[in-house]
Amino acid sequence: MSNLVIVEHDNNVVATATLNAITAAQQIGGEIDLLVAGENCQSVADSAAQIAGISKVKVADNAIYGHHMAENLASLVVDVAKDYSHVLVAATTFGKNMMPRASALLDVAQISEIVEVKSADTFVRPIYAGNALATVQSSDAIKVITVRTIKFEAAADTGGSATIEVISGGVDDGLSSWISQAVSGGDKVELTSAGIVVSGGRGMKNGENFAILQSVASKLGAAVGASRAAVDSGFVPNELQVGQTGKVIAPDLYIAIGISGAIQHLAGMKESKVIVAINNDSEAPIFQVADYGLVADLFEAVPELEAAL
Repeated sequence: MSNLVIVEHDNNVVATATLNAITAAQQIGGEIDLLVAGENCQSVADSAAQIAGISKVKVADNAIYGHHMAENLASLVVDVAKDYSHVLVAATTFGKNMMPRASALLDVAQISEIVEVKSADTFVRPIYAGNALATVQSSDAIKVITVRTIKFEAAADTGGSATIEVISGGVDDGLSSWISQAVSGGDKVELTSAGIVVSGGRGMKNGENFAILQSVASKLGAAVGASRAAVDSGFVPNELQVGQTGKVIAPDLYIAIGISGAIQHLAGMKESKVIVAINNDSEAPIFQVADYGLVADLFEAVPELEAAL
């Protein structure tokens, strides 16, 4: 039995989410290898080799992997995966973009967002927006798995001495091409790694009012998030969405402002250590999961909060 974990990175640093996926692989058992695909990514490979418990780091350094386009990356994963019983990746935007394509090309059923490892072929995953857990058993020769990172501790990123193997070749499938990337928010805190998150919902009324939340977030050193309703209304970009169809996070403190608490939103944040809700509707479902709740007009309460910080 052997495991392959796909390393998420920016061609410079290993993403923390990969360390959580490695812990899941450790619980499955057997040797663990890593696959680093990118452009000028030797520093990532060197760092990955230091992660505890890793046997080998396979490196595909090629311009076609520089922007982690799902089409080319999935083809590489399929080629490498044939030597392994399990292929894992963190259930981040990176993993969700690439892994379904890889599983389809391998003709196996993907096991999505596992939260527990029962055995080498049996896993627990959430269903119904996280309101129920399903135990699933796979008979596929290669088990393709995405890992819900908040349920697994991060593996130690030092103490290892894995060998590094360079993978040659790499073919551009020609199915997609990189155009450009626009990063919004400048130096704002990244949502998935933030210890504190301040999120707004439809109650913010428009995108301009999210500046109020950003002011609070800046003072708290927090990231800004949003409900699907706020995103669908065009208030903020999709990258800020928290929920079943957005990012699943578990910060130390989650402040929900003007968010009613739809099931799909709760699925993305209910694992937060402390939840604070501000809403003018005392019957809003968000109060059922909140540790602290304030029934108030957010346009009065939030400026008062900012002034007190």
